[in-house]
Amino acid sequence: MTGLTLIGRLGRPVTIDLCHPCQAFWFDGFESLQLSPASVRELFRTIGEHSTARPAPLSTTAPCPRCGLRLMPTSDQQRTTRFEYQRCPQGHGRLISLFNFLREKDFVRPLSAAQIAHLRRNLQTVHCSNCGAPIDLAAGASCAHCGSPLSMIDVPQAEALFATPQDSQAPAATGVDPTLPLALERARRDVSGAFDAFEREPGWFDRAGEAGLVGAALSSISRWLRT
Repeated sequence: MTGLTLIGRLGRPVTIDLCHPCQAFWFDGFESLQLSPASVRELFRTIGEHSTARPAPLSTTAPCPRCGLRLMPTSDQQRTTRFEYQRCPQGHGRLISLFNFLREKDFVRPLSAAQIAHLRRNLQTVHCSNCGAPIDLAAGASCAHCGSPLSMIDVPQAEALFATPQDSQAPAATGVDPTLPLALERARRDVSGAFDAFEREPGWFDRAGEAGLVGAALSSISRWLRT
């Protein structure tokens, strides 16, 4: 894993461990709760740059990097959304996939019936954003391997994140980019149209079929952030 230093709440640095091939994070202790909106936005950008391929599946026998004990599969719930991770039995931290991290932060939602129908008209299979297994769209709208429903980035949640480039509790070292409202409007217009807007992007359905809907959306968002 690679260390990545981000801005924490109150402006304190938080260093997390990131595996690009697995698209997964290791959080020591309560590091996940210490992330500021700006740092979560940076994770969107970083993962988006590496989301052109399906993530490698997480090991089910991974040891804790601090004490070596085998990590324990754990289920949790944030509001009405369930998410999963692997935790150290000694409390040293947890390993969580990108998809479950987004679930925990309430950034993904299941597709509507209309969106599923639109997807079926353009793709026969799409890879699960959770485990990477292929989903036969003619057979259903959830992964037969892990049970995850077809899901997409939740646009209003993403907009709220992009509208908060810095933690409101952090020292105001720099002003807000004056071009941000225009960039947000562009993102809102493109993303909130969901498949109608994404379909106009060259190669959108190819990326969605290969990297999954969440991965393809993160790749698009990463490009918007760079521009």
